[in-house]
Amino acid sequence: MSSQPPIGQVQSAVRNAPGVPVIRNVNWGGLRTLYVKEVRRFFKVQLQTVWAPAITTLLFLVIFTVANGARAPVRVGGTVVPFADFVAPGLIIMGMMQNAFANASFSLLVGKIQGTIVDYLQPPLSTAELLAALAGGAVTRAFCVGAAVWLAMALWPDVHVAPQHPLAVLWFGLLGALFLSFAGVLTSIWAEKFDHAAAVTNFVIAPLTLLSGTFYSVDHLAPAFRAFSHVNPFFYVISGFRYGFLGTADSPVETGSLVILAIDVGMGVLCYTLLKRGWKLKN
Repeated sequence: MSSQPPIGQVQSAVRNAPGVPVIRNVNWGGLRTLYVKEVRRFFKVQLQTVWAPAITTLLFLVIFTVANGARAPVRVGGTVVPFADFVAPGLIIMGMMQNAFANASFSLLVGKIQGTIVDYLQPPLSTAELLAALAGGAVTRAFCVGAAVWLAMALWPDVHVAPQHPLAVLWFGLLGALFLSFAGVLTSIWAEKFDHAAAVTNFVIAPLTLLSGTFYSVDHLAPAFRAFSHVNPFFYVISGFRYGFLGTADSPVETGSLVILAIDVGMGVLCYTLLKRGWKLKN
């Protein structure tokens, strides 16, 4: 007797004919898997990726408030606020953006260096899904760091970090994290070794962050330096994020929101185009 199953059973066991696409729209399963992988990667070393940046940022707050006085007044948009309350929001978003960049600039770069880049390019994920997972993991790390920094500052005496406009905090936190996430993806596509990514961090990200009004109000600067601050996109992120806590800002919040949103869209399109072409990834 033949041990072969009936033809009808064989045909019913075949779910899709060869060449017929199984995933027709969004591969939610693959997108979720890559996103979870990116989040688990930095959570495995959360002492280094989340809590260490929170402690470092808190040290910045302690040093600057001791040097300037916790109650030294700062004028922001016509309103006088204590220095500690002024600098705290800037430090929170600074930590968020720097860690978003660090997370996004690592994945593809380490894949190229270790020869495992195929693990990102071969799975049945579209370019948009790949980019969304990478940026989503970086944004998640940014908000984890932001929450840790906020908690540490909330427990610190003489510092008030109760948001007056929570939606503005979330909105500008998201815009800033996406901005540096896309910058990190672009860096990981371009870079060929860790020195290249470190150079972008040291000579581009860090200077623009520190010269964006994190520790001072741009209204106190000379006209030339004030003009430079207003062409620095980090300035609009920090100003808008600070508005969420203080209710006042160095620049119009609506203008800053539109500027950063436009930059995010442009950088997202650029990341998508380079990933689609496989520039420095497939050759």
